[in-house]
Amino acid sequence: MQSSASQPLLKAALWDMDGTIVDTEPYWIEAEHALVAAHGGQWSHEQAMQLVGQSLVFSAGILQQAGVKLELREIIDTLTAQVISKVRTSVPWRPGARELLDQLHEAGIRCALVTMSEAPLAREIVASLPKPYFEFLVSGDTVTHGKPHPEAYLKAVALLQQGDPDLTIHECVALEDSAPGVAAAMASGVVTVAIPHIVPLPADPARATWHSLDGRTVADLQELVVRRNEFPAGDFGLEEVAVRSHSLD
Repeated sequence: MQSSASQPLLKAALWDMDGTIVDTEPYWIEAEHALVAAHGGQWSHEQAMQLVGQSLVFSAGILQQAGVKLELREIIDTLTAQVISKVRTSVPWRPGARELLDQLHEAGIRCALVTMSEAPLAREIVASLPKPYFEFLVSGDTVTHGKPHPEAYLKAVALLQQGDPDLTIHECVALEDSAPGVAAAMASGVVTVAIPHIVPLPADPARATWHSLDGRTVADLQELVVRRNEFPAGDFGLEEVAVRSHSLD
Protein backbone atom coordinates (compact mmCIF):
# COMPACT_ATOMS: atom_id res chain seq x y z
CA MET A 1 0.00 0.00 0.00
CA GLN A 2 1.36 3.39 -1.02
CA SER A 3 0.56 6.82 0.36
CA SER A 4 1.15 10.32 -0.89
CA ALA A 5 3.33 12.76 1.01
CA SER A 6 0.19 14.39 2.43
CA GLN A 7 -1.59 11.16 3.39
CA PRO A 8 -0.60 9.19 6.51
CA LEU A 9 -0.13 5.48 6.02
CA LEU A 10 -2.03 2.67 7.67
CA LYS A 11 0.81 0.44 8.85
CA ALA A 12 -0.76 -2.01 11.28
CA ALA A 13 -4.07 -3.48 12.41
CA LEU A 14 -4.40 -4.66 16.00
CA TRP A 15 -7.14 -7.23 16.41
CA ASP A 16 -9.15 -8.25 19.43
CA MET A 17 -10.17 -11.90 19.20
CA ASP A 18 -13.22 -12.97 21.24
CA GLY A 19 -16.28 -11.28 19.77
CA THR A 20 -14.31 -9.61 16.97
CA ILE A 21 -12.70 -12.41 14.96
CA VAL A 22 -14.58 -15.29 16.54
CA ASP A 23 -17.93 -15.44 18.32
CA THR A 24 -16.60 -17.33 21.33
CA GLU A 25 -18.48 -15.29 23.94
CA PRO A 26 -21.31 -17.89 24.07
CA TYR A 27 -18.66 -20.55 24.76
CA TRP A 28 -17.28 -18.51 27.66
CA ILE A 29 -20.74 -17.85 29.05
CA GLU A 30 -21.65 -21.54 28.87
CA ALA A 31 -18.43 -22.43 30.68
CA GLU A 32 -19.16 -19.83 33.38
CA HIS A 33 -22.68 -21.18 33.92
CA ALA A 34 -21.38 -24.73 34.24
CA LEU A 35 -18.63 -23.78 36.67
CA VAL A 36 -20.88 -21.75 38.97
CA ALA A 37 -23.55 -24.48 38.92
CA ALA A 38 -20.93 -27.09 39.81
CA HIS A 39 -20.25 -25.11 42.98
CA GLY A 40 -23.92 -24.82 43.90
CA GLY A 41 -24.46 -21.27 42.67
CA GLN A 42 -26.45 -19.48 39.99
CA TRP A 43 -25.10 -17.35 37.18
CA SER A 44 -27.34 -14.80 35.47
CA HIS A 45 -27.19 -13.34 31.99
CA GLU A 46 -26.53 -9.92 33.53
CA GLN A 47 -23.53 -11.27 35.46
CA ALA A 48 -22.16 -12.89 32.32
CA MET A 49 -22.45 -9.61 30.39
CA GLN A 50 -20.28 -7.88 33.00
CA LEU A 51 -17.36 -10.16 32.05
CA VAL A 52 -17.46 -9.60 28.27
CA GLY A 53 -14.10 -8.19 27.21
CA GLN A 54 -12.63 -8.24 30.71
CA SER A 55 -9.36 -9.86 31.69
CA LEU A 56 -9.55 -13.46 32.84
CA VAL A 57 -8.13 -12.55 36.25
CA PHE A 58 -10.93 -10.02 36.75
CA SER A 59 -13.51 -12.52 35.53
CA ALA A 60 -12.18 -15.26 37.81
CA GLY A 61 -12.49 -12.91 40.78
CA ILE A 62 -16.15 -12.23 39.96
CA LEU A 63 -16.77 -15.97 39.67
CA GLN A 64 -15.24 -16.47 43.11
CA GLN A 65 -17.71 -13.91 44.44
CA ALA A 66 -20.48 -15.96 42.80
CA GLY A 67 -19.45 -18.97 44.89
CA VAL A 68 -16.80 -20.78 42.86
CA LYS A 69 -14.47 -22.25 45.46
CA LEU A 70 -11.30 -22.42 43.37
CA GLU A 71 -8.15 -20.36 43.10
CA LEU A 72 -8.00 -17.77 40.32
CA ARG A 73 -5.59 -19.89 38.29
CA GLU A 74 -7.84 -22.94 38.55
CA ILE A 75 -10.85 -20.96 37.37
CA ILE A 76 -8.96 -19.55 34.39
CA ASP A 77 -7.64 -22.96 33.40
CA THR A 78 -11.06 -24.60 33.72
CA LEU A 79 -12.84 -21.98 31.61
CA THR A 80 -10.10 -21.88 28.98
CA ALA A 81 -10.04 -25.68 28.62
CA GLN A 82 -13.79 -25.77 28.04
CA VAL A 83 -13.65 -23.02 25.42
CA ILE A 84 -10.71 -24.68 23.63
CA SER A 85 -12.69 -27.93 23.53
CA LYS A 86 -15.60 -26.12 21.88
CA VAL A 87 -13.33 -24.31 19.41
CA ARG A 88 -11.74 -27.59 18.32
CA THR A 89 -15.21 -28.79 17.36
CA SER A 90 -16.37 -25.59 15.66
CA VAL A 91 -14.72 -22.19 15.19
CA PRO A 92 -17.51 -19.57 15.16
CA TRP A 93 -16.05 -16.92 12.82
CA ARG A 94 -17.48 -13.41 12.88
CA PRO A 95 -18.78 -12.05 9.55
CA GLY A 96 -16.14 -10.33 7.44
CA ALA A 97 -13.23 -10.88 9.83
CA ARG A 98 -11.32 -13.44 7.77
CA GLU A 99 -11.96 -11.51 4.57
CA LEU A 100 -10.58 -8.28 6.03
CA LEU A 101 -7.60 -10.13 7.48
CA ASP A 102 -6.85 -11.53 4.04
CA GLN A 103 -7.10 -8.09 2.43
CA LEU A 104 -4.71 -6.63 4.99
CA HIS A 105 -2.29 -9.50 4.41
CA GLU A 106 -2.38 -9.01 0.64
CA ALA A 107 -1.84 -5.25 1.09
CA GLY A 108 1.21 -5.81 3.28
CA ILE A 109 -0.41 -4.30 6.38
CA ARG A 110 1.02 -5.85 9.53
CA CYS A 111 -1.44 -7.50 11.91
CA ALA A 112 -1.16 -8.41 15.58
CA LEU A 113 -3.61 -10.17 17.87
CA VAL A 114 -4.34 -8.34 21.14
CA THR A 115 -6.58 -10.51 23.30
CA MET A 116 -7.34 -11.08 26.95
CA SER A 117 -7.67 -14.79 26.28
CA GLU A 118 -4.51 -16.68 27.13
CA ALA A 119 -2.02 -18.00 24.59
CA PRO A 120 -3.32 -21.61 24.32
CA LEU A 121 -6.74 -20.47 23.08
CA ALA A 122 -5.29 -17.69 20.92
CA ARG A 123 -2.99 -20.19 19.22
CA GLU A 124 -5.95 -22.49 18.51
CA ILE A 125 -7.77 -19.68 16.71
CA VAL A 126 -4.69 -18.54 14.80
CA ALA A 127 -3.95 -22.11 13.72
CA SER A 128 -7.46 -22.34 12.25
CA LEU A 129 -6.78 -19.47 9.84
CA PRO A 130 -5.59 -20.32 6.32
CA LYS A 131 -2.56 -18.00 6.34
CA PRO A 132 -0.09 -16.58 8.92
CA TYR A 133 -1.95 -13.31 9.20
CA PHE A 134 -0.62 -12.36 12.63
CA GLU A 135 2.96 -11.27 13.15
CA PHE A 136 2.67 -11.92 16.90
CA LEU A 137 0.16 -12.38 19.71
CA VAL A 138 -0.28 -10.27 22.84
CA SER A 139 -2.42 -12.41 25.12
CA GLY A 140 -3.84 -11.93 28.58
CA ASP A 141 -1.11 -14.02 30.20
CA THR A 142 1.63 -11.75 28.79
CA VAL A 143 0.51 -8.48 30.40
CA THR A 144 0.25 -7.26 33.97
CA HIS A 145 -2.87 -5.19 33.45
CA GLY A 146 -5.77 -6.46 31.37
CA LYS A 147 -8.25 -4.44 29.34
CA PRO A 148 -9.59 -1.76 29.88
CA HIS A 149 -5.99 -0.82 30.79
CA PRO A 150 -4.05 0.09 27.61
CA GLU A 151 -0.99 -2.03 28.43
CA ALA A 152 -1.76 -4.75 25.86
CA TYR A 153 -2.10 -2.24 23.02
CA LEU A 154 0.95 -0.27 24.06
CA LYS A 155 2.93 -3.51 24.16
CA ALA A 156 1.73 -4.42 20.67
CA VAL A 157 2.78 -1.04 19.27
CA ALA A 158 6.19 -1.32 20.95
CA LEU A 159 6.70 -4.75 19.36
CA LEU A 160 5.72 -3.37 15.97
CA GLN A 161 8.21 -0.54 16.40
CA GLN A 162 11.02 -3.06 16.88
CA GLY A 163 10.61 -3.95 13.22
CA ASP A 164 9.78 -0.41 12.09
CA PRO A 165 11.18 2.34 14.33
CA ASP A 166 9.36 4.96 12.26
CA LEU A 167 5.93 3.49 12.99
CA THR A 168 3.75 5.75 15.15
CA ILE A 169 0.74 4.89 17.23
CA HIS A 170 -1.47 6.98 14.92
CA GLU A 171 -0.65 4.66 12.01
CA CYS A 172 -2.24 1.73 13.84
CA VAL A 173 -5.91 0.75 13.95
CA ALA A 174 -7.53 -1.39 16.65
CA LEU A 175 -10.65 -3.47 16.06
CA GLU A 176 -12.69 -4.24 19.18
CA ASP A 177 -16.18 -5.39 20.11
CA SER A 178 -16.48 -4.76 23.88
CA ALA A 179 -16.49 -1.75 26.19
CA PRO A 180 -13.28 -2.79 28.04
CA GLY A 181 -11.51 -3.49 24.75
CA VAL A 182 -12.59 -0.22 23.16
CA ALA A 183 -11.53 1.67 26.28
CA ALA A 184 -8.12 0.00 26.25
CA ALA A 185 -7.53 0.75 22.58
CA MET A 186 -8.63 4.38 22.86
CA ALA A 187 -6.53 4.93 25.99
CA SER A 188 -3.46 3.68 24.11
CA GLY A 189 -3.92 6.30 21.40
CA VAL A 190 -4.50 4.01 18.42
CA VAL A 191 -7.32 4.71 15.98
CA THR A 192 -10.19 2.60 17.29
CA VAL A 193 -13.02 0.81 15.51
CA ALA A 194 -15.84 -0.57 17.65
CA ILE A 195 -17.84 -3.46 16.21
CA PRO A 196 -20.44 -4.06 18.96
CA HIS A 197 -21.61 -7.64 19.26
CA ILE A 198 -22.83 -9.11 22.54
CA VAL A 199 -23.11 -5.82 24.46
CA PRO A 200 -24.26 -2.55 22.82
CA LEU A 201 -21.86 0.38 22.88
CA PRO A 202 -22.79 4.08 22.96
CA ALA A 203 -21.87 6.30 20.05
CA ASP A 204 -18.59 8.19 20.45
CA PRO A 205 -17.21 10.67 17.86
CA ALA A 206 -13.67 9.87 19.04
CA ARG A 207 -13.89 6.42 17.46
CA ALA A 208 -15.57 4.65 14.58
CA THR A 209 -18.51 2.33 15.10
CA TRP A 210 -19.24 -0.32 12.48
CA HIS A 211 -22.21 -2.67 12.66
CA SER A 212 -20.14 -5.46 11.10
CA LEU A 213 -16.84 -6.18 9.38
CA ASP A 214 -18.75 -7.73 6.50
CA GLY A 215 -17.85 -5.79 3.36
CA ARG A 216 -15.25 -3.63 5.09
CA THR A 217 -11.97 -2.98 3.28
CA VAL A 218 -8.42 -1.77 3.79
CA ALA A 219 -9.52 1.51 2.23
CA ASP A 220 -12.09 1.96 5.02
CA LEU A 221 -9.36 1.59 7.64
CA GLN A 222 -7.02 3.87 5.72
CA GLU A 223 -9.71 6.57 5.68
CA LEU A 224 -9.94 6.41 9.48
CA VAL A 225 -6.16 6.88 9.80
CA VAL A 226 -6.31 9.92 7.53
CA ARG A 227 -9.24 11.35 9.47
CA ARG A 228 -7.48 10.82 12.79
CA ASN A 229 -4.42 12.68 11.61
CA GLU A 230 -6.57 15.57 10.41
CA PHE A 231 -8.05 15.91 13.91
CA PRO A 232 -5.30 14.85 16.35
CA ALA A 233 -6.98 16.51 19.35
CA GLY A 234 -9.39 13.61 19.73
CA ASP A 235 -12.83 14.53 18.37
CA PHE A 236 -12.15 13.80 14.72
CA GLY A 237 -15.60 12.73 13.60
CA LEU A 238 -14.94 9.05 13.04
CA GLU A 239 -18.58 8.29 13.76
CA GLU A 240 -19.49 10.46 10.77
CA VAL A 241 -16.95 8.64 8.58
CA ALA A 242 -18.23 5.26 9.72
CA VAL A 243 -21.86 6.13 8.98
CA ARG A 244 -21.01 7.56 5.57
CA SER A 245 -18.92 4.53 4.61
CA HIS A 246 -21.60 2.13 5.84
CA SER A 247 -24.24 3.83 3.72
CA LEU A 248 -22.15 3.09 0.65
CA ASP A 249 -21.81 -0.64 1.37
